[in-house]
Amino acid sequence: MLEYLESLPLVDHHCHGVLDRELGREEFEASLTEAETAGPPGVSMFDTQVGFALRRWCPPVLGLEAHAEPDAYLARRAELGAAEVNRRFLEAAGLDAMCVDTGYTPEALLGPAELGRLAGARAHEVVRLEALAEEIAAGGVDAARFADEVRTRLAARDAVAAKSVAAYRAGLELRGERPSDREVAAAAGRLMEQERPRVCDEVLHRFLVFCAVDAGLPVQFHVGYGDADADLRRGDPLLLADLLRAMDPVPALLLHNYPFHRHAGYLAQVLPNVYVDAGLATHNLGYRAPALIAELLELAPFPKVLYSSDAFALAELYHLGALLFRHALAGLLAGGVEDGAWTAKDAERVAGLVASGNARRVYGI
Repeated sequence: MLEYLESLPLVDHHCHGVLDRELGREEFEASLTEAETAGPPGVSMFDTQVGFALRRWCPPVLGLEAHAEPDAYLARRAELGAAEVNRRFLEAAGLDAMCVDTGYTPEALLGPAELGRLAGARAHEVVRLEALAEEIAAGGVDAARFADEVRTRLAARDAVAAKSVAAYRAGLELRGERPSDREVAAAAGRLMEQERPRVCDEVLHRFLVFCAVDAGLPVQFHVGYGDADADLRRGDPLLLADLLRAMDPVPALLLHNYPFHRHAGYLAQVLPNVYVDAGLATHNLGYRAPALIAELLELAPFPKVLYSSDAFALAELYHLGALLFRHALAGLLAGGVEDGAWTAKDAERVAGLVASGNARRVYGI
């Protein structure tokens, strides 16, 4: 089963750009965590599940033995140079297509076109809704024209999906009703009063989602585990249920989901337009990724589960996400064949759906 999955190219339906420069150890370790820094003195991110997974699976791609020591690994990385490292890991991921979120660039990152070239894959853009709204607000548009400007610019983007980061800003308890024009204009006015506009208003998050729905764009939602400013108490996807129902039949893609992945699987089962993945939790759980995938698939219908890496900054995360996902899914499917839960033919069909077929259907790619 693993050999079969390794032969299947993946569609990475949610990922980001990577850095095209050399990294010192401190900065490299900081890129292995969702925390703001790599940790206090004496605490290394190599001593985590993702750190050990990286040392197990990434050194051979750079011509080293598995489990290379961190300093030896980073020395080899520097010797090869960022361009070669990025090429090797993106190619090793075995991607056929990728959907790249271009909305978070704290510094220059390789964009969709360059990522696609390095991976040998077709690259598509995912528009981050809040970033689009903040760009418009910073441009000084009149509050009364804000809504129309959002719709116009969203329609002009050649994107396959939109993404909401409401989980970081207002939480996921978003109402299912469309906000009125008056509500949107008032919220836009408050946004423009900020020196550096940052969408944190429930009305605006809802408005942006409905803009994407009206444009016929599938909407990705960050759910659960994420950066240090994410409030997990408000990141449970069950809080989204009313809005998810209101979006139907436009697809809603719940990203990452840990530790609410079972809740997400439930929503994928009971709501016709909901799809799920395990995202960045896959490489962060490392050796424990098979447990995550098995729990996600307890309730989620197989035709509603997609693959994503959520790789950001480090090209290694493209490779790790793909490898750990393939191993986890192969183990689950092979175990089912051995136990007589399904046939080998069924397992291969499901592998094809999750690897790429479901994403192609949802995004029309």
